[in-house]
Amino acid sequence: MECRVVSSINPSRLCRGATLVEYLIGMAVAALILGAVLSLSLFSGKSFAGLANYVELNASSVYALDQMTKDVRQMRGLIDYSSNKLTFDDGNTNPLTYYYAPEAGTLSRQQGTNSKVLLQGCDSLQFFIYQRPSLGTAYDQYPPAEVTNCKVVSVKWSCSRTILGTKLNTEDVHEARIALRTH
Repeated sequence: MECRVVSSINPSRLCRGATLVEYLIGMAVAALILGAVLSLSLFSGKSFAGLANYVELNASSVYALDQMTKDVRQMRGLIDYSSNKLTFDDGNTNPLTYYYAPEAGTLSRQQGTNSKVLLQGCDSLQFFIYQRPSLGTAYDQYPPAEVTNCKVVSVKWSCSRTILGTKLNTEDVHEARIALRTH
């Protein structure tokens, strides 16, 4: 509050404080600043969650691919094949099966009584089988006539997660071709 006494005639008239308009302008400026800080915080939080989600998706995809590569290279041959299921002969009495459940969005590994989910949140996954000889100089393989002719297994998948109800961070496509080595 500011008071100036210029004359002795009615000094209370010259004393004045903040007006309602000044309070309203101050509150509007504070609301704009607070809104900008909140929106920046929300955007940063969503970006951080998206980055953490992407790292987790990539790590689980790499783990699943490493496990499949290690297993398939040690198998004797393929016993059964469909676009969402592979069953391998391990040379013993425990065949190894990889199975994609589209309704659950999971890729599972089962050998004997041991079962483990390798991937979750799969939007699509597909298996392909090939023979070893390549087509000319390209890296493509011949499709096998029978399951027993299979020398190369290919797997292709995409995964995604949701952040705050929005589907984000799709691992576009992970694809690998794995050769059976013990054939």
